[in-house]
Amino acid sequence: MKLFARISIVFVISVIATLFINSSGAFARASWPQWRGPSGQGISEEKNLPATWSATKNIKWKTPIAGRGHSSPIVWGNRIFLTTAIEGPLVPGAKAVKHMDGDKEYVHPDSVGADHKHLFKVICLSRETGKLLWEQTAFEGTPYDDRHRKSSYASATPATDGKLVYAFFGSEGLYAYDMNGKFVWKADMGKLATVGMGTGTSPILYDNLVIVQRDDENVEGSFIVGINKKTGKEVWRTPRKVQASWCTPLLVRTSKRAELITSGTEAVIAYDPATGKELWRHKGVESNAVPSPVANNEMVFISAGFPTKIAMAIKLGQAGDLVDSVAWKYEKGTAYVPSPILYGDYLYLTTDRGILTCLDARTGEVKYEGGRVPIPATFTASPIAFDGKILMTSEDGDTFVIKAGPKHEILGTNTVGEPVYASPAVADGNIFIRGEKSLYCIGV
Repeated sequence: MKLFARISIVFVISVIATLFINSSGAFARASWPQWRGPSGQGISEEKNLPATWSATKNIKWKTPIAGRGHSSPIVWGNRIFLTTAIEGPLVPGAKAVKHMDGDKEYVHPDSVGADHKHLFKVICLSRETGKLLWEQTAFEGTPYDDRHRKSSYASATPATDGKLVYAFFGSEGLYAYDMNGKFVWKADMGKLATVGMGTGTSPILYDNLVIVQRDDENVEGSFIVGINKKTGKEVWRTPRKVQASWCTPLLVRTSKRAELITSGTEAVIAYDPATGKELWRHKGVESNAVPSPVANNEMVFISAGFPTKIAMAIKLGQAGDLVDSVAWKYEKGTAYVPSPILYGDYLYLTTDRGILTCLDARTGEVKYEGGRVPIPATFTASPIAFDGKILMTSEDGDTFVIKAGPKHEILGTNTVGEPVYASPAVADGNIFIRGEKSLYCIGV
């Protein structure tokens, strides 16, 4: 009887453990909690996701989204969160902060927006139905700086830990809401000037912190900051002598430590995410830092596309000033805006026109160059990958499915029928694509 009792207890414990593991796995599949997903690199471990769709095929639901936003949707359980900016009337006398080029005032020819009233909103939808669950206005007024006419004041993707949702709107602040839309706190990080191009960097989460890479056009105003997730109070702040950037930092966990990797024109810097202490630095990309880094557990891969094209691999776990020491370097085929993607053994670079280069991530050896999509296209969204496929979504709303591996092969082309600037999200068997006017849930 005692043996039977012990066997029964073991059986019950094993069943409970199995249920816990299964439910945890299901919950992980239901989450895409930040820019480029759980790892921050655009990779999903899911299988059997839809590979074909159109405006009338495999669209589970379509929900109109007011305003203009290039932020990606994020997913936690049955909730989807995204941000949007709604432009209102012209405000007489309102104008952006003054930008200087030496001793002369500089106005970018594509800078717009600061002379209008705006509403910056955080929105929550049902993952299953697309129904609006709640929306909150984070900011109402005239923004501090302009944005590029092609961009949006809602370009930073929010992040969530399942307790709070964190949305960053540059000079207008970092906001936290609970899962039901209740305002919790706002962190004001000062005025952020971005040469009239707008804000691009997204917040990321580490333990009890929300981390924001806040690079100003004036290097004296640049810093990276760790904010307490519960209170909105600063835990640490580290100055950065780099000019304005639009990339999101990458959190990498190696077997020895966590490293927070940041790209920048003047320097690529790794920090301890718990304290903000600098771990190592490397000569910067010497270009506009827009694409986000990607990494494995040995190396981080940094790229930039304008004015200089560069991709380089830097070993993790180092210390001090690395000067110009790299594992390998490649100097063409990179994008101004879209981030690269590291999938399996290969690093895939894409230009803004969708021309692909595949490199061996370990050595930098070229596997192929000049891989083209079947129709002319321009890309703002960054690629995602799952189940042996790489997906690239163009500004026309066409998603090209490319076979992962050292040989370039187009598997198919799909469309949602409207322009797309935001990067897709993947959760629980669905692909979420934010179009210019609507959010689409794609599933079999």
